[in-house]
Amino acid sequence: MVYNNLKVPTPALIKGIRACKVTVADERALIQQESAAIRTSFKEEDSFARHNNIAKLLYIHMLGSPAHFGQIECLKLVASPRFADKRLGYLGIMLLLDESQETLTLVTNSLKNDMNHSNMYAVGLALCTFANIASEEMSRDLANEIEKLLGSSNTYIRKKAALCALRVIKKVPELADHFISKAKNLLTDRNHGVLLSSITLVTEMCHIEPAIRDEFRNAVPLLVRNLKSLVTTGYSPEHDVSGITDPFLQVKILRLLRLLGRGDETASEAMNDILAQVATNTDSTKNVGNSILYETVLTVLDIEADTGLRVMAINILGKFLSNRDNNIRYVALNTLNKVVSMDTNAVQRHRNIILDCLRDGDISIRRRALELSYALINEGNVRVLVRELLAFLEVADDEFKLGMTTQISLAAERFAPNKRWHIDTVLRFLRLAGNFVREEILSAFIRLVAHTPELQAYTASRLYVALMADISQESLTLAATWVIGEYSELLLEGGIVDEDSQKPVSDKQLIDLLVSILDSPYANLLIRQFVLTAVTKISSRPAVSVTQQERISELLAQYATSPELELQQRAIEFVSLFNLGQVKEGVLEKMPPPELKATVIGVVSEQKPVGSTKATVVDDLLGSDDVVATSPATNVTQSNNDLLQGLLVGGDVNPTSSSSPPAARSVVDDIMSLFGPTPSTTAPAPTPTPASNPMSVFNSIASTPAQPTPPPTQPRLTSYSAYDQNELKISLTPQTSPSQPGTVMILARFQVTGANAATGLSFQAAVPKSQQLQMLPMSNSDVNPGSVETQKLRVIAPVGSAVRLRLRISFNLAGRAIQDQVDFSGFPANLTTGGP
Repeated sequence: MVYNNLKVPTPALIKGIRACKVTVADERALIQQESAAIRTSFKEEDSFARHNNIAKLLYIHMLGSPAHFGQIECLKLVASPRFADKRLGYLGIMLLLDESQETLTLVTNSLKNDMNHSNMYAVGLALCTFANIASEEMSRDLANEIEKLLGSSNTYIRKKAALCALRVIKKVPELADHFISKAKNLLTDRNHGVLLSSITLVTEMCHIEPAIRDEFRNAVPLLVRNLKSLVTTGYSPEHDVSGITDPFLQVKILRLLRLLGRGDETASEAMNDILAQVATNTDSTKNVGNSILYETVLTVLDIEADTGLRVMAINILGKFLSNRDNNIRYVALNTLNKVVSMDTNAVQRHRNIILDCLRDGDISIRRRALELSYALINEGNVRVLVRELLAFLEVADDEFKLGMTTQISLAAERFAPNKRWHIDTVLRFLRLAGNFVREEILSAFIRLVAHTPELQAYTASRLYVALMADISQESLTLAATWVIGEYSELLLEGGIVDEDSQKPVSDKQLIDLLVSILDSPYANLLIRQFVLTAVTKISSRPAVSVTQQERISELLAQYATSPELELQQRAIEFVSLFNLGQVKEGVLEKMPPPELKATVIGVVSEQKPVGSTKATVVDDLLGSDDVVATSPATNVTQSNNDLLQGLLVGGDVNPTSSSSPPAARSVVDDIMSLFGPTPSTTAPAPTPTPASNPMSVFNSIASTPAQPTPPPTQPRLTSYSAYDQNELKISLTPQTSPSQPGTVMILARFQVTGANAATGLSFQAAVPKSQQLQMLPMSNSDVNPGSVETQKLRVIAPVGSAVRLRLRISFNLAGRAIQDQVDFSGFPANLTTGGP
């Protein structure tokens, strides 16, 4: 708009640039030619030519070409006594300079002179320039001038000075105190422009320094009076916007009232009446009125307002929900989400229209309506709201389904009127969105079924029917396979439990259904593992015929050669069970109800990823984040589990398997006594954990002893000094087990004996070629005085041979780099025989 007021004296330049339509190079060449001519003209010191040249430069700057060489000439124009030159000069300064330019220092004196100019428009030019480009240094230099101009008798200058003061306190917040008294006087101004600028200044001051709010709380009656005059004033053509008097000023006053009334009952009480009046008298049929109503609602909800006023504010938001404008509905839902915890009952009155928003075409509105629906669920309306959410789940986009199944499960767990309704709800969303269910939700459902024996037959029959109808939903397939495998005798004996009658189910039908899952394109590795375990458990039930048992045995034999290692291992284990008689029945009997662990709410609030695994004994021993460090001599790399499997069970056995012999568990206890206190273990929850051992849900009963076994007597451990020089002491503590002769677990401890810390410690070890060594990472490479750092090693040596180590130690001590090497053979000779 500024350029429209300029009379560019050289239209030939503009016409020539516009005529360059062939290539951009022609335009650039013309601009470079003209820029060179302007540089030459600047040397002639012609004031008229300078005005013309600066105008050309500003046009060139608009086109994106460099024009910085005209900065000093702009300063010369500002110093001119002609107003036209000043106007163009200040325009050039605002366009060509910013607060990071060194040239800006030269502008300060010109601004100070023009702020004291007799022409108010010249003062306005200086204030406008200051408000746009003032730096911190300039703000400090001219703060006093701005303060004086705030008391000017000219409303035009007061308005611009208030905006300059706003720039000052943003750049130098500690100067806010200088403008308090002047800002108070400005709030009494009758000019709307001055009042708008002063309220903006006061609002910013209160944000920057909360203590200033107390200074302006006395002005609340004045602000209320100004707002009341705006609301009650009739038609004012000067300030009318769509039939509302100065809505911009009304919004500014409401925002300042919100700030001053927050946490202050006296100030809040003074503005209650006017807020009710604004909410009642403002026209809500136009967007301008809705903006004022929205600010009024925010003010009411933020101050210490009366209960009735809060209810009225929430009702206004409810009315916004029926507006055709999507933006207004979105704002209403977003605000209701924030205040639902403040007054849930008032929001509940608009529940129906909130649920209608779930069917809106705008995805943002659907998302906000969903969030609000979750917050509205309680004991009284859980049936209605969950029914609506399940209905929406049928047509919801995939991006909503994971969150919806989680939230519905949370609501069912927290507010379910009875367990049957809880189970029915989970079954419903498993059918609708079984591919979008968290592992924790599935685990909680299985625990619920296991702890509800009176509904196990009902649940099994419902899952059987659901699985017959659809095997494409992964979580539904997993839950149904687990329940059918565990409680197949209930289906075989009682049939399908229906409201009217019972339909018998044969063992062949059960096996056919599960086998059809194996052959389906929806079956992944986890599902196939569940199915193999389920059919194996079904084979141990008395109601299953010999023919079906043989069929299951053949099926398992097929998978005994599967290229998928986990399936092959499970199948081989299950095939071996068929020849064990009573052992088979004991291992495959119905699983006892697992221990109730964290609820769904607790698990989900921890934001565990889907597919998270439970810690095993080996994980507890090594730590889930540990990685294996190999000795330089052997250069062997193994995983954490591989490191200890040979020690614990003497073979390649899955460490999470529940069929480890008692001797292996004894060795675990021995080692855990060396590396720390034995962690408490609990029965694993029946959740599928594909990352470790997905079938542990079915096999955990195999590790449940009939009676608790007393812990073995721990041998006395002896430490041996391996290194004690340069203020560093290293001791080695070996641990062996009679069941694993030739395997020695060693714990290395590092301590400093002086006052200096040993930093960057590197501990390397080597063994003779007849032995093998694996090392875990050091707990901390910096050893501080008074602390003990550790590192774990495992040595496998021929039985009867002596364990010998060559140690290389390097570290920094008090700025000195130390490197040393020692040979250690101080362990007892009978160590590898399994002796103490």
